Amino acid sequence: MRVAFSHDWLNGMRGGEKCLEALCEAFPDSDIFTLFYEREKISSALAGHKIITSFLQRFPGIRAFYRHCLPFFPKAVETFRLEGYDLVISTSHCVAKGIRKNKNAFHLCYCFTPMRYAWGFFDEYFGKRSAVERAAIGFIMNRLKRWDAKSSGRVDHFVAISDHVKRRIEKYYHRHAEVVYPPADTDFFSPSADAAPEDFYLVVSALVPYKRVDLAVRAFNELGRRLVIIGDGPEKHTLQKMALANIQFLGWQPDETLRYYYRRARALIFPGEEDFGITPVEAQACGRFVIAYGCGGALETVLENKTGVFFKEPSAQALLEAVRRFETRDWRSEEARANALRFNKERFKTEMTRLIRDLMAKRSLGFAS
Repeated sequence: MRVAFSHDWLNGMRGGEKCLEALCEAFPDSDIFTLFYEREKISSALAGHKIITSFLQRFPGIRAFYRHCLPFFPKAVETFRLEGYDLVISTSHCVAKGIRKNKNAFHLCYCFTPMRYAWGFFDEYFGKRSAVERAAIGFIMNRLKRWDAKSSGRVDHFVAISDHVKRRIEKYYHRHAEVVYPPADTDFFSPSADAAPEDFYLVVSALVPYKRVDLAVRAFNELGRRLVIIGDGPEKHTLQKMALANIQFLGWQPDETLRYYYRRARALIFPGEEDFGITPVEAQACGRFVIAYGCGGALETVLENKTGVFFKEPSAQALLEAVRRFETRDWRSEEARANALRFNKERFKTEMTRLIRDLMAKRSLGFAS
């Protein structure tokens, strides 16, 4: 059986790419179709697969300006030719699910979310633009929304990364989805007997508007507690200008450094609404705790008053009060670790391969376990 993966783009190893990597382990002879990629920024496991890119790979400056090419993404994904593949698995948060398969193939979409900027998150992404820019972007988004809804019909079966995303798929695509939680590397992200908690809090995030790292900066400006921010993105300069001396920006860091800080932080600050959110799971796997906005995927990965606390409003004041509540309680690292183990990689691979095997058996395409 020939298997093809469709992934939006490959320019880093974030949560989506780690899901793809785990699935590729289950299907080692598969090929990967993606709009564009940067070989040096993906794992050797992914780079070892045959990777087929779209015409966007040849665009000058695509690495730096790919976000500006969004209107071209639907056309780019539709140019792929998938003759000869029996199973297509799209891992999609943008356009990957819109790939065209041959009529006899089965297409399963592991959906990270319906396209966020088209469905209900316009202000989080584009709220700071001028009125003229917002009008132009709104026109493009309306076209993308229509394409996104129509292309969802190319998927034979949806699997969502969380109940939160499952509800979005039902709302926007009018399709049923099963839920299989993404994997966390709970072997690598683990507690250490040599790592005692230190007096600082941690943010691990892309520095983009919808992640709401600005709430953490404002709250910790007032609290005066030490805050370490790991991550990079277009909001970095703005956030640095806002931050006082107690807030430290480390930029992007490798997993070894990330684990070092997870193990020593008092808690991870998770201020945005996420579809799932892998960083709270990684922090808990290291025996640490989470202070999260009580919405979205965090409600499925954090146990309130056992492995973390929630704040109910997306405001700096609500986050500040949650930090103070967190500091009044005693916490048990073993509870955090046990909760994280629910999301380990082997569980993900087992659930996904079993689901695919059952679906393919129903299609009588001879899936071999």
